[in-house]
Amino acid sequence: MTKSFDVIGIGNAIVDVIAPADDAFLDHMGIEKGIMQLVERERAELLYAAMTERVQTPGGSVANTIAGLGKMGLATAFIGKVKGDALGRSYAAGMEADGIVFPNPPVPDAALPTSRCMIFVSPDGERSMNTYLGAGVDISAADVDEAVFEGAGLVFLEGYLFDKEEGKTAFREAARLARRAGGRAGLTLSDPFCAERHRADFQALIAEELDVVIGNEAEWTTLYQSDLETALDRAASAAETVVCTRSGEAVILRRGGERLEAPVRRVTPVDATGAGDQFAAGFLYGYVRGAPLETCGRMGVAAAAEVIGHVGPRPETDLLAVFDREGLV
Repeated sequence: MTKSFDVIGIGNAIVDVIAPADDAFLDHMGIEKGIMQLVERERAELLYAAMTERVQTPGGSVANTIAGLGKMGLATAFIGKVKGDALGRSYAAGMEADGIVFPNPPVPDAALPTSRCMIFVSPDGERSMNTYLGAGVDISAADVDEAVFEGAGLVFLEGYLFDKEEGKTAFREAARLARRAGGRAGLTLSDPFCAERHRADFQALIAEELDVVIGNEAEWTTLYQSDLETALDRAASAAETVVCTRSGEAVILRRGGERLEAPVRRVTPVDATGAGDQFAAGFLYGYVRGAPLETCGRMGVAAAAEVIGHVGPRPETDLLAVFDREGLV
């Protein structure tokens, strides 16, 4: 592969299945509102069958970020693993249709079905996610093609990959190849429980291998077991660029001794799915193009505001036009 990519993502390839649901339905199905919970295969099939007005789209946290970056005109690729079943084939086709290179073809004999996340959206926009970790979590260093990283600008990694040993090998191999190609490496912390489970690994990665790390307030305080400012001080002393989103409050941006904030305009979400993923897309768009740190933060905020205004985790509006209206490009 000779094409150079501005950003390469690596993470769980998950089909997002989104449907409306009121609180009575959630109670009836035993779904805890507003959180992400892992489910087994049988439970996943039950919930999938119970969904009406389904919208299916290629998903996964970093995959959604990469899709947002691709829609802004950057050359992107996503490394993930799907089975050669109907969902897996549709996932690969959907990524390619969005202009994202998906270098790993579906695996016909994968041991597990393609991963999927059943997302129930309440009338207030709250999302309740039920994730079945199928074939996507079996990604390993063997699935990371060295040729994809030739001339890579940035590799962006998903914290969830650390939930299996194989994922750790893929994670570290991708970071190594990006660095060897002269690129940079970034990470999304993914979830407070993820930060808690992998605290030592994440702290070591931030100190030794990462240039940019994005997380929310709960993820940062969990990772360093401290108040927020202390956590960000520790992170900023180790990584070049540190970002903290705060659920409707100004985003905190750290680089060396610099501390900036990007303001947030509060809006009522139609669907909060993908807000963090598209914040990362907006931020990284500015980051790889060398924009000032505060501008990167404001781009992230604008991208997140767009995605929560409609159902689905990926942008429907031209984000570059949004940036232009706000004087960011």
